Parts: sequence; C-alpha cells; structure tokens
Amino acid sequence: MTPSVIASAERIVVKVGSALVTNEGRGLDHNRLARWAEQIAALSKQGKEVVLVSSGAIAEGMQRLGWQKRPKILSELQAAAAVGQMGLIEAYERCFRLHGLHSAQILLTHADLADRERYLNARSTLRTLLGLKVIPIINENDTVTTDEIKVGDNDTLGALVANLIEADALIILTDQPGLYTADPRKDPSATLVREAKAGDPELEKMAGGAGSAIGRGGMLTKILAAKRAARSGAHTVIASGREDKVLLRLAAGEAIGSQLIADQATCAARRQWLADHLQVRGKLMLDAGAVKALVEQGKSLLPIGVSEVVGQFQRGEIVACVAPDGHDIAHGLSNYSADEARRIMRHPSSEIEVILGHLDEPELIHRDNLALL
Repeated sequence: MTPSVIASAERIVVKVGSALVTNEGRGLDHNRLARWAEQIAALSKQGKEVVLVSSGAIAEGMQRLGWQKRPKILSELQAAAAVGQMGLIEAYERCFRLHGLHSAQILLTHADLADRERYLNARSTLRTLLGLKVIPIINENDTVTTDEIKVGDNDTLGALVANLIEADALIILTDQPGLYTADPRKDPSATLVREAKAGDPELEKMAGGAGSAIGRGGMLTKILAAKRAARSGAHTVIASGREDKVLLRLAAGEAIGSQLIADQATCAARRQWLADHLQVRGKLMLDAGAVKALVEQGKSLLPIGVSEVVGQFQRGEIVACVAPDGHDIAHGLSNYSADEARRIMRHPSSEIEVILGHLDEPELIHRDNLALL
C-alpha cells in the first residue's frame, strides 16, 4: 500500500462535513471542533500550511432557531446560515486560541471566484494569512448566495480552494471510511477503494447520492471534487473523520481511506481559473472534428466546428464547449457574442468578415483562453 500523500504535502486543504461538526444536526459538537483544532495546530507546528473548509453553519443556525428540519425556502436557509455562522466561527476561534493560533473567517461565493480580480484578491489574502501562520476557516457565503452564484457544496468548495491556493493535497473527511466499489449499505460485497486515479470515470459509477439529512453532499460530490482538485496537481484523500487522530496519522504517512492521485499536468493559473467556473454564460455545441482539434491537437476553436449556440453571452464572457455526447469538455472566453456566433457557426474563419462586417479574431475561442475539463 502506497504511503499517504499527506506526509509530503506542505499546503493542505481540510474539509469537514456537517456530520463531523454537529450533534446529528442538533447544533455544534464543541468537543469535535476542539479535536480538529488540536490536530490542525499539530500540523501547523510540523510546518504544514492548513486551510479548513468547514460545514456546520446552517445546522448550528437551525439548532439556535429551534428548527428540526432543514428549510427549503432560500431566505430561511440564508437566515439559518447567518445565525449559525456566528456560533461556528466563535467556537473555532476559541479552540485555536488554546493552541496559540489565530484564525480567520473567509466567506466565498462562486461570484468571488468567477471574477478574475476578486479571484486574485482571494488568492493573495489566503496566501498572506498562511504566511502569517493564521488558520483560514472557509465556508460558502450562504447568507447571500443564490442558485446563480452558489458553489453548491463544501466538497466542491474545498476543491476550488485547493486550486486557488495551489495546495498539494485536499483531505475530505466524512462519516464513511472512504469510497467503496458500491454502496456498502445496500451491497455487502462492496470493498473499499484504497487508491485510484483522480478523474477515473469508473469512480463516478461507484459513487452514490447524499446519505445524510443534514449535509448536502454525497460520495459523488467528493469524487468530482477530487477530479477538480487534480487539475491544479492536488491529490485527494477521502477518509472517515471518526478515525482517531486521522489528520496526524495521514501526515505520518499512514494510508487511511481512499487516496485519489492527481497524475495529470497542472493547469496554468489562468486556465485553472477558466476551468473552475461552475456557471457559464452559454454553450457552444461542437462537432466531432472540433472536439478532436481541442482535445487531441490543442488547437483553438474555430466557428466551423460549432453546430449550435445555446444561451446569450457577450464577447469576453465564459462559455462551455460541449461534445456531441453532451459532456462539457472545455471552458473558454468567447471572442464573439452569442448572436454573432450563431451567424458565423458552420462557416470557415475566412468568411467571418463578410458575414459580420468586421473581423475581431479568426478564432471563436483562442487556445490561450481555453481550458480543457
């Protein structure tokens, strides 16, 4: 068995889910928070930089407001998050202070990561905090988030943060031992996947849906998070947060849970930013020839390879490139608006000026502004 990649990791993102920081949804479990802080403090003393992505705000808010079931109305979710975030950060701050460490609250939305300037500001702030030996505690800004700007779950947020700070590893702690070949609650023959390649399509087939009434994620979100984190070279470990001193044992090289290895080339920072957009302004449906040109040959996207334009977008906005089988294969900055793209699609670049009356660029998306997914 390969030793844990956490042993050699210098910059780590640790994500803990609601089930690991709450009493089955009945507010925060302060003893558990204290144990996470103790382990992270020990990692910090080893010279490792640690960012904590923690769920629990909405669950804590529900407890404080006396709600038994997670609300479905957006404004009520936002209210619970606002109330609960106070308790979550207060509890973490108290725990880290016992170990002589400062902590910082960072609340993010997808919009913070989609805007290039805000993305770079967040990156700079996090790196500065790590340099000051401060423990950043990150959560999605549920108080203001909407469907249009939300990340959606903290597994994905953990991967986005790993990419943002170019972490060496992402640790996703859950209430399960790791990834199984099938749902062990339904299939007694299911076995634990000890090690695999992040992004392997077979992993997605193994993953199931959300298993907790409190949390939002499931094993599938963790598999997809590992795939996303691998784009910046970060390995992922999915392990049980109920294991004794799990973070310290991983850092000591012990193989715990499922280790998903990133073995692909690391994206350049700009392309990583493009790839990390969860919401896009529109879609370009490609033919097989265009897919081959982008994926296998590393070429730009020309209008002749586009069969359909979906949505409305302006020049310079991010769009998804979609293969004939319906899978997004790339994100990129369009050189033309949606209306212009509809007029020039299926035409060679030599005809763009005749059709539009002007020629901005011969490519619909230049390869330097395109990131494969």
